[in-house]
Amino acid sequence: MINKRKKKKSHKKPGLPPGTIVYVGQERAHDFSIDCWSYNHEKINNKTVSINEFSPETKTDKIQWINVVGVHHAEKIEQFGKLINLSSLILEDVVNTNQRPKSEEINESLFFTLKMLTYNDESDEVNDEQVSLLLKNNTVFSFQEIPEDVFALVRERLTQNKGRIRKSGADYLFYALIDMVVDHYYVIMEKIGDRIEEMEEIVFSKPHESCLKYIQQNKKNLLALRKNIYPLREAIHRLIGHDSTLIERDTQVFLSDVYDHLIQIIESIELYREMNSGLRDAYLSSLSHKMNQVMQLLTIISTIFIPLTFIAGIYGMNFDKMPELHWQYGYPAAWILMIIVTIGMVILFKRKRWF
Repeated sequence: MINKRKKKKSHKKPGLPPGTIVYVGQERAHDFSIDCWSYNHEKINNKTVSINEFSPETKTDKIQWINVVGVHHAEKIEQFGKLINLSSLILEDVVNTNQRPKSEEINESLFFTLKMLTYNDESDEVNDEQVSLLLKNNTVFSFQEIPEDVFALVRERLTQNKGRIRKSGADYLFYALIDMVVDHYYVIMEKIGDRIEEMEEIVFSKPHESCLKYIQQNKKNLLALRKNIYPLREAIHRLIGHDSTLIERDTQVFLSDVYDHLIQIIESIELYREMNSGLRDAYLSSLSHKMNQVMQLLTIISTIFIPLTFIAGIYGMNFDKMPELHWQYGYPAAWILMIIVTIGMVILFKRKRWF
């Protein structure tokens, strides 16, 4: 059963001045929390605090990852921004979850937004959540709408000191978070691809009315992917081409790999869109073919009964001067004639390959 998409309720009023921090997006009920990571090659610390317990570490040689959950708490986001001296324009973009993926450098900090996508198996929907990243000095700030995310592997690599993440700077963590979101797009694409293949088998074997609903849902999902991934490609390209002191050359190489992944995903989206469109045409053609088969069968039956009706009509007339009416074998002769006509027409239709 396909459920309707949740409508986003906008809380932003038109005419407000720039930098006004007003939440725009779905109604959320999650609590506000701050997950703080501090690490270097040798040590790592992690704690979750409230806004009143948070105190930014300004004098430290460790890399910090501050993950803020609950951007719908606009007043707490504003309070948090004051603690770390963030521009009101950045905070405005953080709480506006309808943002287009983008990258921009503001006041010696790099701000980046993208969509974290998940696939709901029950409703066959692609759900999106805005994630905002801010790279500032040796700290990466991430802002999420809900606690659930795809950063589990990043946390595992941090705690178990896997790979180069704890040996690198904050710009590499910045890249790792983007890369994890983009890698999860492959999971979404795989599920949509499986869904399209499943529908393909049903459409060409036993098509039913619900097929069109699922095909339409696939179309909506692919449009959602296209809407969120196309501008992300531009944002990543801007990161690669932008000569910033915040991102090292080595990290830009990894970002180029993310860009290549996005190109591949976009190509898959276009391919799946064509396949899904072809499924819709195949479904409608299948229905038309079945209707033609039914009409063909009914036409053949009607054609066979036309001469039988003619014979029955003649001998059903109430005229006295009809020799066959008083003939001893008239009734069986009429039956034999109708049977011969029926068999003859069936043989003719077979030779003509009409059925």
